[in-house]
Amino acid sequence: MNAEKKSGNLVAIITMFFLFAMISFVTNLAAPIGVIWKNQPAFEGSNFLGMLGNMMNFLAYLFMGIPAGKLLSKIGYKKTALVAIAVGFLGVLTQYLSGIIGVGAELFSLPANFFVYLLGAFIAGFSVCMLNTVVNPMLNLLGGGGNKGNQLIQIGATFNSLAATITPMFVGALIGDITKERILSGEVTINNVNPVLYIALGVFALAFLILLFIPIADPDENRKKRSEIKYEHSPWNFRHFVLGSIAIFIYVGVEVGIPGTLNFFLADTTIKGASLDPQKAAAIAGFVAGTYWFLMLIGRFLGSLVGGKVSSKTMLTFVSALGIALVLLAILLPKDITTSMPVFTGSSFSMVQVPLIALFLVLCGLCTSIMWGSIFNLAVEGLGKYTAAASGIFMMMVVGGGILPLLQNWIADISTYQASYIVILVGLLYILFYALIGSKNVNKDIPVEVE
Repeated sequence: MNAEKKSGNLVAIITMFFLFAMISFVTNLAAPIGVIWKNQPAFEGSNFLGMLGNMMNFLAYLFMGIPAGKLLSKIGYKKTALVAIAVGFLGVLTQYLSGIIGVGAELFSLPANFFVYLLGAFIAGFSVCMLNTVVNPMLNLLGGGGNKGNQLIQIGATFNSLAATITPMFVGALIGDITKERILSGEVTINNVNPVLYIALGVFALAFLILLFIPIADPDENRKKRSEIKYEHSPWNFRHFVLGSIAIFIYVGVEVGIPGTLNFFLADTTIKGASLDPQKAAAIAGFVAGTYWFLMLIGRFLGSLVGGKVSSKTMLTFVSALGIALVLLAILLPKDITTSMPVFTGSSFSMVQVPLIALFLVLCGLCTSIMWGSIFNLAVEGLGKYTAAASGIFMMMVVGGGILPLLQNWIADISTYQASYIVILVGLLYILFYALIGSKNVNKDIPVEVE
């Protein structure tokens, strides 16, 4: 029976790792598609409008975070995952349909099919929100909480980073030459990324079928039926969870904002002294941003190795302090100082000349890599029976991944790209505060065990 339980846990863990990758695959479709929209004549190169697809994807978390937690409590991990995958299929399908619906029509002086695309990104956001609600608490529970739970989350995050690295590079390879030849003339539309959307639809369909036939038992299903559990309090009664929710709101914004704005900055050939070769800027910018995600993969892999030995608090304190130093350098150094840096091109590294500040921002990927798992682990530690509901609230705060990058790119539009990174700096300062002070559980008097 012991061996059977162990085997079941292993299947569940592997499945959660796969779903972790799915989250990143869907999320990272928004940025490269946003580049296409941004460069359409009607958008006039607006960074703000280019980030709206990303914003809609993350906005879904605000509406689905709490319902996803309740759904998880009511129908369990596996059924919630199946619903999430089905919704993801619908979201990607809607984005595909935006290429053939409303073409030529306008709404608020913008192409009407752009709003269909935004709807698809919003629906896809519901999917990744639900998947996030499933994989994080389940990996934490399967690992028994503590350092082991954090270690499993870090391993899952490694798969997440692998998908994050591959997805934009694949899309970048698809639109790279098109960008140089036709995107600025307005000849390129979302239809040019249809092959990527076909793959996304296929991945969702396959994932649904695989998960449907894999037996996954909830870690706590044998303890007591969810409907019989009494909840005298709520996760909001735990100070470290409330502050942790704010930390995740900020963290996701930091994680997305650093490479997203860097991509726009390097591809902007109107910036004197910092722009790359106009014929190569868009392609190189994509690879530089991809290298950030690649370093996140490396960082998460290293985090998974030390996660069982080093506490989440120690890890979060170190990386947030290092991130602050790197971002400060990126803000203060002149943008016309250049350096050669190795850029991951999908299969190998190539040396390219980039502004020195770009190197410091790419290195931030090593810092942000382990923040998610550390913050989540600290925020739900000691919540017991409130973990599932807390996860839904926690996911609601992931909306920061849409709001903060939008704010950052608005600042970039009215000021400078470097000035916009003040948003990132302030966010990292708060994360350091949470690691040092805010993560302490001061509500240990609240009963959390199932009676």
